[in-house]
Amino acid sequence: MEGRLEMAEIASPALEGNPLGDPDRRTVLLYLPPGFRESGPPLPAVYFLHGFTGSVHSWTSFQPFAPTVPERLDALVASGAIPPAVGVFVDGWTSLGGSQWLNSPAIGRYRDYVARDVVAFVDRRLGTLPRPEARAVVGKSSGGYGALVMGRHHPDVFGYVASHAGDAGFEYCYLMDFPKAAAALLGTDPAAWLDGMRRRARETKLRGDDHPTLNTLAMAAAYSPREGAPLGLDLPFEPGTARLRPEVWARWLEHDPARFVPAGLDAFRLLRGIYVDCGTRDEFHLRWGARMVVESLRGAGIEVFHEEFEDGHRDVNYRYDRSLSFLVPQLAQS
Repeated sequence: MEGRLEMAEIASPALEGNPLGDPDRRTVLLYLPPGFRESGPPLPAVYFLHGFTGSVHSWTSFQPFAPTVPERLDALVASGAIPPAVGVFVDGWTSLGGSQWLNSPAIGRYRDYVARDVVAFVDRRLGTLPRPEARAVVGKSSGGYGALVMGRHHPDVFGYVASHAGDAGFEYCYLMDFPKAAAALLGTDPAAWLDGMRRRARETKLRGDDHPTLNTLAMAAAYSPREGAPLGLDLPFEPGTARLRPEVWARWLEHDPARFVPAGLDAFRLLRGIYVDCGTRDEFHLRWGARMVVESLRGAGIEVFHEEFEDGHRDVNYRYDRSLSFLVPQLAQS
């Protein structure tokens, strides 16, 4: 790399006392472009949100023959394809595997953690340009969902948003997991099942059918929290029959970008750039949710850069080359 990576620790007031007991001190990975000096001219910043079951360390995980996302960012800057920018790789790991980057009484205030605590830390430590037109937020899968969440709630913080295969169109991406989760939870409750899954992970490894159950529980904690329930959440289906619970499922749908984007168009009008993509063979059918989001934005006269590409959901970090090439040249440089 021609730039450099640094690890820093953030104390997050937003995560203090979170109900899962997860750390409120978090590591952040910082990419500093070639020649960066804290006393030099202030630079724009790109904030990266990882996907479900990821952490800050996921960004530097080795993949044979393929560059990491920080290495991709560095190559773009070093080649002159994009102007210099700071990269901020945020840690959103939770005891349930993720938070969807939302504020939830069952998980914690992860939206505030990113938009308030992390941004304030980076501006203070690195002297980055403290304006929305100089900040972008990007991510894939649950990270792409989180980027849309930030655009919906914090256009005063982030002026640019990129969502790679972000969770959207909940009927298509989540409903298929419910029968699998219902089968795994028969005769137990979410808290007991989670304890067993963690024990398997420690002693041997996760089972192939663990992911849809964990995903369902984590999403329920994000979308349908309920104080006093096991794990503090309401399941979207009846435990014994897997019959949908309409009143709970309706709470999930309120968090669907296919719904909250058209309901929050005033916020998206304030953004200066929006990028949305998804693979045509996405295994979670997120192509259709992306199309719904784009249709809502364009129908309201909001410009959005939308692409589909021939691939699935996994191992598509090369798509960050596209979103960064679109967003970073538009960021304010002074």
